[in-house]
Amino acid sequence: METPAPSTETPRTDNSGRGPRLREIPLRLMVPNLITVLAICAGLTGIRLAFEDRFELAVAMVLLAAFLDGIDGRIARLLKANSRFGVQMDSLADIINFGVAPALVSYAFLLDNARSFGWIASLIYAIAAGLRLARFNVMEERQEKAAWQSEFFVGVPAPLGAVLVLLPVYLGFLGLEPSPLFVYGSVAYTILIGYLLVSRVPVWSGKSQTKVRRDQMLPILLVGVLYVALLMSYTWQVLVVSVIAYMAFLPFSARLWHRRYGTLTIEEDEADV
Repeated sequence: METPAPSTETPRTDNSGRGPRLREIPLRLMVPNLITVLAICAGLTGIRLAFEDRFELAVAMVLLAAFLDGIDGRIARLLKANSRFGVQMDSLADIINFGVAPALVSYAFLLDNARSFGWIASLIYAIAAGLRLARFNVMEERQEKAAWQSEFFVGVPAPLGAVLVLLPVYLGFLGLEPSPLFVYGSVAYTILIGYLLVSRVPVWSGKSQTKVRRDQMLPILLVGVLYVALLMSYTWQVLVVSVIAYMAFLPFSARLWHRRYGTLTIEEDEADV
């Protein structure tokens, strides 16, 4: 039996002789991950509240998770705290917050009236959200990205999908009765949103360096303040209008794609997906 050669490396030890010293991590690196954990907590709490029949709070938790997901990456870039661990953590959080949580909230509130059809629709949406996130991660890991990726998503983003798929719930909060037409229409709508997640529809991302004239800055800020004020005062009505407006915007987004990149196809740029 061979005896392994002694290692020439010596572990780092502190002066007290208590063994190897763990590498210290700057506190700022933990802030984005803390926000991601809070987003997971919000999504899971939304599921619990839904099965306790506290649906308005459940939807609020899902929307809060979407908001936290929207800011954790920006805070990471602001603090220069990007890490591979944070990227993986964010992906795991997204499948809970934007796939599982909205599907279960919608099912508990309305889709269970369609029995198996409602559950199948919830499954389709949740799986579509997972596929959408996996495709996004693959595209983000490319060494060379297509020019259009700075301006467009492929399919509806998962956070927006979570907001869109809850439209029947918003309408229920406004007093729409769960008639068979409404229930089975909601089943079809849930499947439609799942399809939009995994589709190759080009969706304008708003990430391009669009410039605003100086004289337009204050009016745009006032419109933003007005929207937030209306959202706080007439939450479900504003969300219904916002979802309808976004759905109506999708054809214009596709037209903008063809106007700028009409000679290209997303399939050609996505051979590895």
